Amino acid sequence: MSLTLIAAADAVRRLADFGTVIDARSESEYAEDHLPGAQNWPTLNDAERQFIGTTYKQVNAFEAKKRGAALAARNIGAHIEREVIEKARDWSPLLYCWRGGKRSGSLALVLDQIGFRVQLVEGGYKAFRAAMLQDIESRSDALRFQVVCGTTGSGKTRLLHALQRAGAQVLDLEALAQHRSSVLGAIPGVPQPSQKRFDTLVWDALRGFDRTRTVFVESESKKVGNVAVPDRLMERIRESPCINVSLPLPERVQLLLEDYAFFVANPEHFCKRLDVLAAQRGKLVVQGWKDSVGRGDLPAVVQDLLLTHYDPVYVQSMQRNFSQFAGALDIAPGGRSASAMDAVAEQLKDVAA
Repeated sequence: MSLTLIAAADAVRRLADFGTVIDARSESEYAEDHLPGAQNWPTLNDAERQFIGTTYKQVNAFEAKKRGAALAARNIGAHIEREVIEKARDWSPLLYCWRGGKRSGSLALVLDQIGFRVQLVEGGYKAFRAAMLQDIESRSDALRFQVVCGTTGSGKTRLLHALQRAGAQVLDLEALAQHRSSVLGAIPGVPQPSQKRFDTLVWDALRGFDRTRTVFVESESKKVGNVAVPDRLMERIRESPCINVSLPLPERVQLLLEDYAFFVANPEHFCKRLDVLAAQRGKLVVQGWKDSVGRGDLPAVVQDLLLTHYDPVYVQSMQRNFSQFAGALDIAPGGRSASAMDAVAEQLKDVAA
């Protein structure tokens, strides 16, 4: 027998050692979250799981197990024909399912009988996730962060991208969350990941960093849209040294019109999104913004949003939540262009050393 159980903590630590990681859960479970790089080989798909569950409740467990075994055997056979026939003898996959191991265990047993060296995550995805969340905490403590601060439209994200181009280590939480973090930050047509998926994406990014080098990260709120930054990571970011990026107000307005071009292209959608600010700013103020949008004066609306809403909230948030913000290194790029941000990134290389 070459079937081996591997503890979830060991799987977290050694994940890069496995050439193939197989998720034996259904397609919807996989879509909600999965181990980085995992392939989905459902032992039972969503419809089959529902059918077996109904049979279990309405008939009995024995009948459900018989039918489940037939479906699982058929699916496992299809996976082997599709994925395994060309595999060499030294192929050694890591398998997991939800928790109990029945679905991954069935697949692992067949692969083991063929002669492959199979490793099975003990406790499945649930145990792996618990170990992964603990690892996020330890990695957060081990890393050195530099926080890129700046009022809305000052080019924080553009600077992060420039730092990436310059070879610096960057944790782009907004990219992982598929959201631009403000109340107007939802990206049309782009759904956010689930909280579980976001946590895994954050962990996958953290495990790729060199602990001896600085990691640049933006001064995010606790929540980026609908997903929350892991607690210990957020604490470490908020206690880290800061850089404060500033641009002139006209540059900030134009930057936002460029980065939020979907609002420029669809003013009606912009007006609908402005409604979320009615509780904070009042219906009359919001209606005034919408009237200006209707007249085609988006720059005036953006400027007013910055001066009366975003800037006051930002300053209060930075002073309250980021302990080293008062001593931030002030940076004033020569403009909002990529070349201007690249020039700043070059200056910041010494900070990353």
